[in-house]
Amino acid sequence: MQLQKIKLFMYFPPEKTDKPITYRLVKDYDLMFNILQAQIQPNKKGRLMAELEGTAENIEKGLQYLKDQGVQYRIFNKNIIWHEEKCVHCGACTAVCPSRALSMDRNEWKLTFDHSKCLICELCVKACPLNAMDVNIFL
Repeated sequence: MQLQKIKLFMYFPPEKTDKPITYRLVKDYDLMFNILQAQIQPNKKGRLMAELEGTAENIEKGLQYLKDQGVQYRIFNKNIIWHEEKCVHCGACTAVCPSRALSMDRNEWKLTFDHSKCLICELCVKACPLNAMDVNIFL
């Protein structure tokens, strides 16, 4: 059975921030859950960016569970592409990358890009003087 991975933003209403919703996604729907960014406080609106990995059927059931719990979500339909052949490893993109997905290897002074940390904020696209960073949109 082939696994799929999606990246999504979840928006929690204040009355749901203290509920074990992410736990239920793992336990009841057999989804691997990787938190990329979170802003959750009791009794306040919460936001969480994560990757979900599992079978297509379980991902669909997990998303329905979120909907049933009143948790809104938005699935990312794009990613950042690094055109390494255009890159001169100047590091301009690393200065604006909030998740540190882009970083410089200080031993070799080369750019590295960890896609799993990328928040798809697109700041690197604007910062790159050589257009080595680009956005890929899925339809």
